[in-house]
Amino acid sequence: MHALELLPPPVRRLGRHTLQRFGLAIDLDPFPQRLVRLCVAAGVDVVVDVGANAGQYAEVLRTAGFAGRIVSCEPLSAPYRKLAAAAARHRTWETVHTALGDRHGTVRVQVAGNSQSSSVLDMLSTHLAAAPESRYVGIEEAPLTTVDELCERYRVEPARCLLKLDVQGYEGHVLAGARGVLPRLAAAQVELSLAPLYASQPLMPEVVDRLTGYGLDLWAIEPGFSDLSSGRMLQCDGVFVRAAAAGTNR
Repeated sequence: MHALELLPPPVRRLGRHTLQRFGLAIDLDPFPQRLVRLCVAAGVDVVVDVGANAGQYAEVLRTAGFAGRIVSCEPLSAPYRKLAAAAARHRTWETVHTALGDRHGTVRVQVAGNSQSSSVLDMLSTHLAAAPESRYVGIEEAPLTTVDELCERYRVEPARCLLKLDVQGYEGHVLAGARGVLPRLAAAQVELSLAPLYASQPLMPEVVDRLTGYGLDLWAIEPGFSDLSSGRMLQCDGVFVRAAAAGTNR
């Protein structure tokens, strides 16, 4: 469905060019479809979906046309049950009940009221002010492993893999547990924070520097979580690609 089709009919009838004159840019090339085309160009046939929640990301990828394998990881039991039920309908969609980090063992995950904002890290006031419904309502202990171990166990070839991270501030720990995979990884999609939302989290410049240091170019940025009261963008998604994998020059 095109973005224009999501608008009310009176607004839709204005047309794309009229809307753009008033600063209302309409994306007629949706991000999931662009991401799928990127996967084709980079030879990606497996996605490791870290922080899968109930499987929304994988469902969107499938709808956009991704036909490869998906390995989805989710630490919390309630969303994991929904994830496993959704994946059961697809032969090439596997699920793992685990958190990802820089070690093996267990970890305490703080459960957010909206589920998607759950994190190992303490939530800061900037996040709570922008999304009061994300306030923590409980704690759950979850299994913990690393990206390196997961890829070995599930026979994921990094050179054909897109690693997606949606881990609410825990990116530094997850990337530390992916040291063996990152030098060969074809592509990554990582949530980047422009402002501190969780205690001790790395912000966008640090994460970008780490990934580009492994030879992954920043390929695209997609807007994410914003504070509607101020208009400030708090998070976006960065897509990183190994130029050689996509057959391009730097």
